[in-house]
Amino acid sequence: MELGNQTLVSEFILLGLSEEVLLQPLLFGLFLSMYLVTFIGNLLIILAIITDSHLHTPISYSHLHTPMYFFLSNLSFVDICFTSTTIPKVLVNIQTQRKFITYEGCITQIYFLILFAVLDVSLLTVMAYDRFVAICHPLHYKVIMNPRLCGLLVLVSWIMCILNSLLQSLMALRLSFCTDLEIHHFFCELNQMIKLACSDTFLNNMVMYFAALLLGGGPFAGILYSYSKIVSCIHGMSSAQGKYKAFSACASHLSVVSLFYCTMLGVYLSSAATHNAHSSATASVMYTVVTPMLNPFIYSLRNKDIKQALKAFFVKLTPSRPIVLRLKKCP
Repeated sequence: MELGNQTLVSEFILLGLSEEVLLQPLLFGLFLSMYLVTFIGNLLIILAIITDSHLHTPISYSHLHTPMYFFLSNLSFVDICFTSTTIPKVLVNIQTQRKFITYEGCITQIYFLILFAVLDVSLLTVMAYDRFVAICHPLHYKVIMNPRLCGLLVLVSWIMCILNSLLQSLMALRLSFCTDLEIHHFFCELNQMIKLACSDTFLNNMVMYFAALLLGGGPFAGILYSYSKIVSCIHGMSSAQGKYKAFSACASHLSVVSLFYCTMLGVYLSSAATHNAHSSATASVMYTVVTPMLNPFIYSLRNKDIKQALKAFFVKLTPSRPIVLRLKKCP
């Protein structure tokens, strides 16, 4: 893109979380450990679901919550991709002490960040609908949540998110920049990039906020509606055991939704209140790194099926040693 003196922007500077030299090894170890836990944890969830025929596919309904695990495997994959978009670059920058990112790299990072962030929200909304059908319409669950609908919901989510992130990235390409190319973040955030632009950003801001309202607020309203119906159904149940089972079926998902939306809302409310880019970058670690890291723990700790699937997966990995009997010849 062109600057005021008609030169080209080739790089942006990512200021990161801290410029203190003594803190860099600590930040490197912290980000590396969180990334490894996120990657391994979500990968284990995916492998456990894939290797367990009762969990991974909505083809056979031998288990009530099969579609939920189908969506969960997609969510785990998206979480791996979401963190992989930012953390490896952060680790490289800390290790090499270079805080630069190319213009093309910044646009690419923005594209994938928006894609996987919105896809996270879309999948959480689909999972909320699945919980609503399972609890409020248990007798029609197999008919409603059929394999075709499950696949279609995931496919539509992907298409919608790809088109949105493509639009946002193309809108960012029309921006021109001045001499200030410092991004007060540890990754390329669209909002921060728009703030650096010298050209008119009205259209970019309108598209960004409209997309956030439509693809962020819309799914959130859908989740609230689903859970309002779930609460109403649970309240109408006569047995305490039925209420407990219904609540347990959606407790993990509700925890993940609360964690994701509360951290994201907290980040943007704090940044709007303080106008401090550094504090906003620090708070962003919560929803970009911490939330994807905690998701596998939330779903596995309270879920017997996931625990059993993980145990079965590790048993398959353990090599079985043949027992050799040595027989002595009798004299």
